[in-house]
Amino acid sequence: MSMEVPQRQVLIRRADRPGDLGWVVMSHGELYDRQFGFSTAFEALVAKIVGDYAMEHSPVTEAAWIAEIDGERAGCVFLVAGDRPGVAKLRVLLVTPAARGLGLGTRLVRQSLDFARQAGYRQVTLWTTDNLVSARRIYEHFGFVLTDEEPHHDFGRDLVGQHWTLELAASAAA
Repeated sequence: MSMEVPQRQVLIRRADRPGDLGWVVMSHGELYDRQFGFSTAFEALVAKIVGDYAMEHSPVTEAAWIAEIDGERAGCVFLVAGDRPGVAKLRVLLVTPAARGLGLGTRLVRQSLDFARQAGYRQVTLWTTDNLVSARRIYEHFGFVLTDEEPHHDFGRDLVGQHWTLELAASAAA
């Protein structure tokens, strides 16, 4: 007798429901504390990113997504305008530990890059730290290139900050 494993319901949707933005901040704060020992300074940074998006984003050129598994939030990513015309920033990618291994990070990044192309961006940049190995693998999969890195002390830890860049015209939709 074989036991059939039920298929999990996966949904990537816009982060436009009450509680979505608060979930992004809370999840980052709690998860990065547990996994990496980050202080509340990291949660404050995420809160600023999310707050700026909530108050000022243009729906034509900026978007945020939530990944759900069986109706529960399990991941997120934001794409916002960068400091220069034609340049977007990928921000606050997160997949909860219970949802890892299902390809959610890849799906979230693909969604944001597709949106960036449709919005007319030429380039997408991101900042991360070298200890986020799984996220870096996703970025490399899509063709992001490490452009700069430097050690710093932030969030209560010694880290190596990294800047990554993707030229959209040169990259295929992976």
